[in-house]
Amino acid sequence: MVEDFQYEGRDLEAMSLAPNYHAWILREFAPYLGKKVAEVGAGSGTFSALLLQYPTEELVAVEPSREMYPLLLERFRGDARVTCRHESFTTISAQHHGHFDSVLYVNVLEHIADDEKELRHVYESLKDGGIVCIFVPALQWLFGEHDRSVGHKRRYYKEPMKNLLEKTGFEVLKLHYFDIAGVIPWFLFMRVLKQRLGGNTAAWYDSTVVPVMGRIESLMSPPIGKNLVAVARKRL
Repeated sequence: MVEDFQYEGRDLEAMSLAPNYHAWILREFAPYLGKKVAEVGAGSGTFSALLLQYPTEELVAVEPSREMYPLLLERFRGDARVTCRHESFTTISAQHHGHFDSVLYVNVLEHIADDEKELRHVYESLKDGGIVCIFVPALQWLFGEHDRSVGHKRRYYKEPMKNLLEKTGFEVLKLHYFDIAGVIPWFLFMRVLKQRLGGNTAAWYDSTVVPVMGRIESLMSPPIGKNLVAVARKRL
C-alpha cells in the first residue's frame, strides 16, 4: 500500500529554481555516494537528476505522493539507470535487503510519523558499511504554519538525531547544522508573518545568499542552522 506523505509537493520543489542550494546540499553527501543509490521522497526528480551526474549505476527513486510521482516517472522515462517506485520505502525495503550503497532523504524524514521505524528499514536495505544521508529542517522553535501546511511532523536538533541514528544501529559520521543565514528570515517570515515559501523568494535566496554561505560553511560548521545534515554508516 502506498503511504502518501500528505503534502502538496516535496518541500524542495519550491526550490526547483535554486540550483545553487541543491548543489550545496549535494556537496555534503557526494563523498558518501555509491553506485547503487536510493532516494526516498524523490519528488519530481530535481535532486535525482543531480545524483545521476555522479557514477551512479542504479538509482531507485521512491515517491509516495500521488501528485509528484507522474512527474518523476515522466522525467526518467527511458533512463535504464533509474527505477521509479510509487511506494513508501518501508514497503519496498525487504526487496532490497543488503542492496544499497547509500540511501538519501532530502527534506523527507520530517514528513514520516515513525522516523525510527523508517531508519530501521533503511539499515536493513544497506550493504555492510552502507550510508544513509539525511537533510531535514532544524530547530523546533522554527516550526510554524508553513511546516504544518506541507505535512511536517517535526523539526530536528543535533542530539536527538544522533540518538535516533545510534538507536537504529548506525554510526554517525557527520552531523551539523546548515544554513545559519536562513534562521532569522525563516523565523520572521514563516513564524511571525506566517508566509509560505515561494519560487521567487527561493530564487532570490539562491542567487544572493547561498553562494556566499556555501563558501563560509564549507570552512566552519555553524552553531545553529535552518537545517540539519546527517551522514551515518551501517556498522560493519
